[in-house]
Amino acid sequence: MKITVLLLLLTVCEGSSNSTVVGQVGHNITLPCTYDIKHYGSLWMCWGQGQIPNSGCNKQLIATNGEAVTDRASTRYQLLGRLDQGDVSLTILNVTEADSGQYGCRVQIPGPFNDQKHQIQVIVETAVQTTTATTKGAQTATEQTTANHTTAQLTSTESHTTSFQSSSTEAMQDSKLTMALVCGVFAVIAVLTVVGLVIITRRMLKHWKSPRWLDNQLHFTSSSSTLQLQRQSSVVDNVYQVYSAEDDGGVYESPP
Repeated sequence: MKITVLLLLLTVCEGSSNSTVVGQVGHNITLPCTYDIKHYGSLWMCWGQGQIPNSGCNKQLIATNGEAVTDRASTRYQLLGRLDQGDVSLTILNVTEADSGQYGCRVQIPGPFNDQKHQIQVIVETAVQTTTATTKGAQTATEQTTANHTTAQLTSTESHTTSFQSSSTEAMQDSKLTMALVCGVFAVIAVLTVVGLVIITRRMLKHWKSPRWLDNQLHFTSSSSTLQLQRQSSVVDNVYQVYSAEDDGGVYESPP
C-alpha cells in the first residue's frame, strides 16, 4: 500500500501533459516535445511507445543526449527539430495504421522526480478516407473552376454585347453627322449659287439700263435704217434706168 501511494506521488510530482495527433496513411507525422535548454542545458531524453514508465521509455524508439541521436529502433523515427534549441519532437515517416496508439516523450531533468513527460495519442486515418477527402476536394475545386469559367464566359459575352451595341450606336451617330455635314455643304453651295445668279442678273440689268448702252443701240438702229434706205434708193434708181432704156429702144448697160 505504501509503495502504491509513493508511485502515485511520483507520477503527480513529475511534469506531464497529454495531446492528440492525427495523421494519414503514407504521410509523415510529427509528435511535439521540447524543453528549456537555456535553463537546463543539453539533456538526455527518449521516445517510447505506450505508457511512460517510472524510468526510461517503454519500447524505446529513439534517444538522444541533447546533442546527437544515441539510439534508434528504425530509420522511420527521426528527430528533425533543432536539438541545440531543445526541440526533440519525433517525426515518424510514411505512417501506417499500425502506428496508431500512445507515444511518450521523457526528458531527464536533474534532481529527484523532475523528469518532463509528454503523453501523445496518435490516430492514423486510412487511405480510403484520405482518397474520399481528396476526391471531395477535387470535385469542389472542379465545380468552383466550372462556376468561375461560366461566370467568365457570361461576363465576356455581356462585354462583347455591350461593346457591339456601343459600336453600333457610335456608327449611327457618325452616319447622322456625315449626312448633316453633306446637307450643310449642299445648302451652302445652293445659297452661293443663288447669290451669284442674283449678282449677275443685277449687273446685267444695270448694264442694259446705262446711257452708253442705249446710245450704242440707237446708233446701231440709225445706221441700219440709213443703210436700208440707201439700198432701197439704189434699187429704185436701177429700175428707173431700165425703164428709160426700154423707152429709148436701146439696150441699157449698167455703168461699170
